[in-house]
Order: sequence, then C-alpha cells, then structure tokens
Amino acid sequence: MRGMTWDHPRGYDPLAAASRVWAEMGGETIEWDRRSLQDFESYPVEELARRYDLIVIDHPHVGQVADAGCLAALETLCDVHALSGIAAGSVGGSFESYNWSGHQWALPIDAAAQVQAWVPGRIDAPLRDWDSVIALARQGRLTIPLRPPHSLMSLFTLSGLAGVTLPVDGDELFPEAARPAYERLAALAAEVDPSAYEQDPIAVLEAMARPDSKLAVSPLIYGYVSYSLGGFRPRRIGFADLPAGDPRGSALGGTGIAVSAFGESPERAAAFAAWVASGATQRMLYALSGGQPAHADAWEDRGVNALVSDFYVATRKTLDRAWLRPRHDGYMAFQHAASERLNQALRSGETAAMALAALNALYRNSK
Repeated sequence: MRGMTWDHPRGYDPLAAASRVWAEMGGETIEWDRRSLQDFESYPVEELARRYDLIVIDHPHVGQVADAGCLAALETLCDVHALSGIAAGSVGGSFESYNWSGHQWALPIDAAAQVQAWVPGRIDAPLRDWDSVIALARQGRLTIPLRPPHSLMSLFTLSGLAGVTLPVDGDELFPEAARPAYERLAALAAEVDPSAYEQDPIAVLEAMARPDSKLAVSPLIYGYVSYSLGGFRPRRIGFADLPAGDPRGSALGGTGIAVSAFGESPERAAAFAAWVASGATQRMLYALSGGQPAHADAWEDRGVNALVSDFYVATRKTLDRAWLRPRHDGYMAFQHAASERLNQALRSGETAAMALAALNALYRNSK
C-alpha cells in the first residue's frame, strides 16, 4: 500500500515508524510519500485518492471529499468498538472534525490548534495578556506567521478570544462583533517584521530556534511538539495556552488519516488507520516517534509530557476549547482567497468594516 502525508518530521516519522511495526505484526507494507505544508493545506484530495491508499488530510476538506466520493466512510469499515475508543479519547473536537453528513471520513492522528510559543531564557514565562503581546512586538521580540492561510487562522482565533462565535452555517462568517478581533490583528501586524507575511508556523519556529535570534514569543501559532524536544534545534521552544484568561476559540488544526475509496483493499487500509489512531498506539509508538498525537491517552501521560517539556499539559486547555472551522464544499477555496484578501487589507491599513465586508462577500460566494 501507499500513503501520502506532509513533509515535516511530525507528519512523516511517526507514520513511517508505525508502518514498520505494522509490517512486523503481519500487516501490509506501507510506503509513505510527502508533500509540502503549503500543498497539504491546498492540494485536491480527490487527486491523491486516485494514487494512494491512505491519505493524511486536514478536516476542512471533509465537505469537499464527501461530495466527491473519493474517500471511504470509515464507520462502514472499522470495528465499532475501535471507533468508540478513538472518539472517547479525542482531544478537543478532533474526532468530530472529520465527521460530515453522518459519515466519518478520517480518524484523528494529530491534534493541534493555535497556541503560544516562547523561548525559555529569552523571557521568564509565557505571556498572559494582550498588552504584553503588543509591548514585546514593539521591541522586535515577537512575531506571528501571516503567510496564507495563517493570517486568517489568527483572525479566527482572535474572534474566539473576544467571545465571538463565528456563525459557520450563515451567509456571513464575521459579524459586527468581530471588528475588535480584526483591529487587534491589524495592530499586531503593523508591529511585527514584514517578513511575517512570507512565514508559516514552521518558518517562525525555525527563526525562534536560532541561537542568535531576538524572537522570544509567537502568541498565535500552531503548536509543533518537535521543537519542544531537546536537541531538535539549537534552542528549545516552549509552548503554552494562548495569552488570555480563557483561551477559547483557537482555530483547530491537526490531521486525520483517511482511506481512499479507489484502493485495492480499503478494509486493510482502514484496519491500519484504526490501529494508528488508537489510544495505545498514539500514547507509545506514535508519540515516541516524533508525532503529535490526537488521543488523550498520550496527552495525559506523564512520561510522554516529560520528554517534551509538558507540551501537552501546557496547551490542553486551548485545545479543548478550540473552534471548528467551516467544512462545506467550497470552504477551501474561500480559505485561500480570504487569506490573500485579509493580507491585502492588513498591508494597506484597511478599516475593519471594509475588510470584514470583503471577507463576508467571499464567504457568501463559497456556499
């Protein structure tokens, strides 16, 4: 069998390790290919499904793949008790995020949301409020990734932190109450280095990990457990909940493992998917091979946390309160167009009213 994942140690290493063990247990040999993070966020899943048996996907794709019929509905292939165990152990909305139109299109293997990254030694502790964020940005010691789609993810998260629930089922995603979130993002974007517009989370974390870097904090960034490992990069990066008293509304990320509807043996592919998403595999093999599990058995394990400077317990509150993005067929095109339009607004100093109206128009057209 062949699988496709994303090109980062966190995306590839645990699946390669799991596949070796799977083969030793008598299962099929699985060879994994990789695609860039940018491709992962935008590449058509249907094209991948025609070439691969197993595909790692992002949950906003599920409306599109459900309509295309390119993935297998896993509740028809997996043992019901196995699915129940994965659902019960889901961190935040990870399992739910892959359920669409009454079917389970993927199983969560990686849980993530926008959290806070900080460098011990450059700052005493994670930031706790937004005033501290702006102050540090003005000193050139703080940045966020603004490369699409991450500027839009930050607008989503800041809306949640402002207590605004974005109405995904309506025709307008950003209500009037989201204006302060845009204004907060615009104020921060005006302070950080313009290179942020070319950086995704990996680029920001790589910059923070350089020994000569001034960067101490990124307050809105998808967590990457790899950077919490001693020796992974010259400087270890710590992670924490968002800088807010109630870190709610972070834009949920992470990945799930899906099964192609066009493969020679969807049943065997689904058996591997259920095994790698199970609590036992996630807690031991997956977590210890550089993965960022989606199962609470790993997130709550003291030994797992000890290896990564409490990455999981330090960000769990944010993950459990994370917000589920829209998933309808048409959302992925909106996400790309809206991110580009948002960056145009941020660069030009557009008002909140003008920017949000433009984003809402794009959202209406995506439905």
